[in-house]
Amino acid sequence: MKYFHFFVLSVLLLCIAACAPNTVKNPTPLAKFEESARMAPQAEYLIGVGDTLDIKFLYNPELNELAVPVRPDGRISLQLANDVHAANLTPNQLRKVLAEKYAAEINKPEVAVIVRRFTSHKLFVDGEVLFPGMVTIEGPTSLVHAISLARGFRESARLSNVIVIRKDAAGKAMSTNIDYRRIIDGSDLSQNITLMPYDIVYVPKSVIANVNKFVAEYINSAIPTRFPGFSSFYNPYTYAFGGRTQDIGD
Repeated sequence: MKYFHFFVLSVLLLCIAACAPNTVKNPTPLAKFEESARMAPQAEYLIGVGDTLDIKFLYNPELNELAVPVRPDGRISLQLANDVHAANLTPNQLRKVLAEKYAAEINKPEVAVIVRRFTSHKLFVDGEVLFPGMVTIEGPTSLVHAISLARGFRESARLSNVIVIRKDAAGKAMSTNIDYRRIIDGSDLSQNITLMPYDIVYVPKSVIANVNKFVAEYINSAIPTRFPGFSSFYNPYTYAFGGRTQDIGD
């Protein structure tokens, strides 16, 4: 029997080594993440797919267009201008484009572009959170805020290694590791970084959660708990992390 236990413990140790949680090997310093977030508000807003626009004409209100959606192809549809590309333009740039297009229809058009709904401001929270997926943000959003929007962590989350991935202004990807425990206990609040649109927050499984998954899939499910004809015989390989489980039978 002791050899059985030794075998199982050996498998668990190998499993722990093999199931090391995801981590960033060359993390970007947190200061660089905060610097890129501080620089973002200085740039003028770019219209994005899914945004809703109001197009108003100062002297020609009959041409006003309200609640105009930016289509998935980045264009908007207007009465006299047909399809106009709007995505990745600032409101002022789109205003100038529309003024040029409407100049053939009206004399010196005065156009105002108002962004009514900012659906392009979103980020993604994945992994061991209750509701993984896209999160819509409005204004500056911290890591703690984003996790709360995803309804918090699962019990299987590894709080010591939350991964944040971002593309900088040049389109280069950067990533870092966050020890969320140090935010919770207040020992290092600088790790509660400010997130930006299209950031990705990934919460890996804890080591214990990976081990339990490995044991459930490759040990408990592979070897039957009871053998036919031996109603009182328990399989010693039926383990969960922390010890042998109790099988109540059929």
